[in-house]
Amino acid sequence: MRVITGTARGRRLETLPGDATRPTSEKVKESLFSAIQFDIEGRRVLDLFAGSGQLGIEALSRGASGCVFVDKNTDAVQIIRRNLQHTGLAANAQVLGTDAMSYLTRPGDRFDLVFLDPPYASDLLLPVLEKVAPYVNDGGIIVCESEDTTDLPANVDRFALARTYRFGRVCVWLYRYEHREEGYL
Repeated sequence: MRVITGTARGRRLETLPGDATRPTSEKVKESLFSAIQFDIEGRRVLDLFAGSGQLGIEALSRGASGCVFVDKNTDAVQIIRRNLQHTGLAANAQVLGTDAMSYLTRPGDRFDLVFLDPPYASDLLLPVLEKVAPYVNDGGIIVCESEDTTDLPANVDRFALARTYRFGRVCVWLYRYEHREEGYL
């Protein structure tokens, strides 16, 4: 797997060996970043269930101002740190070894772009999506990856499902901030 474009373009990224994690495929990543390409520069990013860190690293390579990577797997945390060093993007990153729900109990962190890619069999996607939405700034985007049998709501907090992309058995859900006038129900 490689960084597609930006300052770290073409750099190979290390992934966890075995089947414990499921990195986002190159095709899915390329399509996803094409859909949000104008919404990255200068943005603060959260990569939950980061795995190798490839989504957050791609965002940093494309000009995101910073990224917080969260993964509870200690091997994944080490791989993310090595990938950040290899790509020269470590200065704008924070890597935390904790589970997503625990991280989301911390007050104060706000984001413009969030990537959610929990293990498919974990049933964590909807609870984490609902929990993370209040931490996303107005104008922000939440990107979820799931298997194609997952069903997510049309609206979560202030975010509306803008688009769903299907790639075989993989679904990418793109939620965008939905401005509502006062008194609007």
